[in-house]
Amino acid sequence: MFKSAFRLGQVLGIPIEVHVSWILAFILFTVSFTFTFRQAYNWPTSLTWVVGLATSLLFFVSVLLHELAHSVYARSKGIPVRNITLFIFGGVSQITEEPKTAETEFAMAFAGPLTSFVLAALFGLLWFVSRGVNQPIAALSRYLAIINASLGAFNLIPGFPLDGGRVFRSILWGLGQNLERATRWASLVGQGIAYLMIIIGIWQFFSGNTLNGLWLAFIGWFLDNAAQSSYQQVATQRLLTGHTVQEIMNRDCTALSPSLTLEALVNDHILATGRRCFPVVEGDALQGLLTIHNVKQVPREQWATTTVHEVMIPADQLKTVPPDQGLWPALQEMTAEGVNQLPVMENRRLVGILARDNVLSFIRTRAELGV
Repeated sequence: MFKSAFRLGQVLGIPIEVHVSWILAFILFTVSFTFTFRQAYNWPTSLTWVVGLATSLLFFVSVLLHELAHSVYARSKGIPVRNITLFIFGGVSQITEEPKTAETEFAMAFAGPLTSFVLAALFGLLWFVSRGVNQPIAALSRYLAIINASLGAFNLIPGFPLDGGRVFRSILWGLGQNLERATRWASLVGQGIAYLMIIIGIWQFFSGNTLNGLWLAFIGWFLDNAAQSSYQQVATQRLLTGHTVQEIMNRDCTALSPSLTLEALVNDHILATGRRCFPVVEGDALQGLLTIHNVKQVPREQWATTTVHEVMIPADQLKTVPPDQGLWPALQEMTAEGVNQLPVMENRRLVGILARDNVLSFIRTRAELGV
């Protein structure tokens, strides 16, 4: 889902990634907390920055714990979790499957806000016991209590795909027993809330509250896009569920010899057929995969002397799928790996190529026919 993210480590076996936008958010929050403390307390400059930095770090730890609650519950129900990514708006759990029941959806969605409220209570307790003993710890815990309570409350707004929107969807799903219809209505409510946030943000911007207005409008824009894409994902999953790779894969793949030059490839195969992806085979063994992107990386004057073997993606670096693999998991694999095609292997033999274009064409055709 997120490009430009780097792995931070693992917690409870779940990979934790940090998007580059998180760095900007971390700096902004640290500066904001520091100046807030500077205005409220007469502390040395160094102490003010230390408390501001600690508050910012603990805020993002709180966000991480919020997302871990979703992920741990999901895994307890057998739902795969690819990773948790921290980014400019907080965090998101990459849960790769929809819950099987409305009850599971409800509990999984509510786990995050519940964790934030528990953290708010714990920080509130820390503030209570430290307020007359240690002013910096009391100030830090007070702000973190307020922030976690706000985070929990904000996420309970019934705007899909926020946690509250997922709780709302689970209720609609349980009542109507139709996940796609429930998702459509929850997404519409989410878009309505997003438009309201954008309007309020614009009003605040022109009323002089520039920074808060821009931030609120930006969050509204993000929520609108997330609501639309979440519904499209569920609709796409419905169209692909029950269908396998072998139904739409390309079976008549033109296999290339590893010794073929790029010039011959372009003239005899790419320009002649319009195809953009070719398996490289020697005997019955798949050696690799070559795409037009690989060709473009080689200067034109070197095509005559560069072979397919030199620029192909080696077989041991390829993700492959079996012909009986479901189309939905196969599309998720393409998206996760950032590729547009997957070799289809059966008994260590290449039997076809699944291209993203095949999947998109299949989706469009089913949608047009209404089947």
